[in-house]
Amino acid sequence: MSFPRRDFLRLAAGAAGIAGLPALSRLARADTYPSRSVRIVVGFPPGAATDIVGRMVAQALSQKFGQQFFVENKPGAGSNLAADLVAKAPPDGYNLLAMTVTNAVNETLYKNPGFDFVHDLVPIARTIRSSNVLVVNLSVPAKNVAEFVAYAKANPGKLNYASYGFGTAPNMAGELFNMLAGTKLVHVPYHSNFMPDLLSGQVQLSFLPVPLIIGFIRSGQVRALGVSGATPSEALPDVPPIAQTVPGYAADIWHGIAAPKATPPEIVGKLHDTIDAILTDPVLKPKFVNLGAEPAPLSTADLRMFITAEVDKWAKVIKFADIKAG
Repeated sequence: MSFPRRDFLRLAAGAAGIAGLPALSRLARADTYPSRSVRIVVGFPPGAATDIVGRMVAQALSQKFGQQFFVENKPGAGSNLAADLVAKAPPDGYNLLAMTVTNAVNETLYKNPGFDFVHDLVPIARTIRSSNVLVVNLSVPAKNVAEFVAYAKANPGKLNYASYGFGTAPNMAGELFNMLAGTKLVHVPYHSNFMPDLLSGQVQLSFLPVPLIIGFIRSGQVRALGVSGATPSEALPDVPPIAQTVPGYAADIWHGIAAPKATPPEIVGKLHDTIDAILTDPVLKPKFVNLGAEPAPLSTADLRMFITAEVDKWAKVIKFADIKAG
C-alpha cells in the first residue's frame, strides 16, 4: 500500500506531535507549578532548628511563587514519620520534606523504617549548614582541641559528654570524635535539657549546634574549643576547626528540601534554582547567619553524592560505637 507524499508528510507530522506530547506535558506542568499550596513536612516539633529553617524557606518560596508554601510538623520516630509520609506521597511537587543530617543517620540507625531515604526521596536543595561546637565546662583545663585530646587520653572514661539521646547530633559528633581522636569520652544521654548539668560540671562537655550554645559561649559560661566544619563559623570566627587537630573530623548540621523520588525533574530543577536564589538574597542571608548558620547550596548532582557520603560516614560511626535507636 502506498501513500501520496503529501499524505505521508501529514501523517508523519501528526505522529511526531503525538510522540512529543509527554515532553510538552512535562514542560507545561513545570511552567504552571505551583498552582496551589505546597506542604513542607518537618519531622520535629515547632521551634526545633529544622522547623525554624523550614519556615524561613517556606515563607521565601511563598513570596517567590505567589502560592502558599506551608510547614506541617509531623514529629515521631526520630523524624522517620515525616520522611515516610513524604516518600509515599504523590510525586507532584506538592509534598516536600524538610530533610536534615538526622535523615542520613537514621538510614542506618533504624533497621526497618518502611522507606529508603536514599532511594525513595529525591534531594532538591541543601539550604544551610551549621557547625557543631565542642564546648567544655570551665573546670576542664584544656584551652584548645590538642590539649583536650591529651587530657582525655590521660583520663580515659572519666570525661562525660551530654546528648539528647542515642543517634542525636551530639551523640554522633561525640562518637565520631572518639573514633578519629582515639579518646574514650563517655556518652550520657538526656531526654530533657542538660544545660544545667553542663554548666554545673555534672557532665564535662558536649557537641552542640552553634545556634543553641552561642549565647552561653559569649557569656563565658562554657569554653568553646573547636567547631565541626572545615572552616570557622561566621558566628564564632575565633574558634578553629576540630579537623586542624583531628584530621577528617566533620560533623556539621545541615538542612535541605527533598521530594518523592518520581517527582518530575523539571519541578525539581525549578525548586532547586529558586531555593538557591533565596539563599543569596541579601535580606534572608543575614537572618541565617544570625542563627549561627550559613547558606550552603549544592547542585542536585553534588547533593546526591553528599547525602550518600553522609549515610556511609554515619554508618561507620554507628557500627564503631554500637549505637542503637533509643
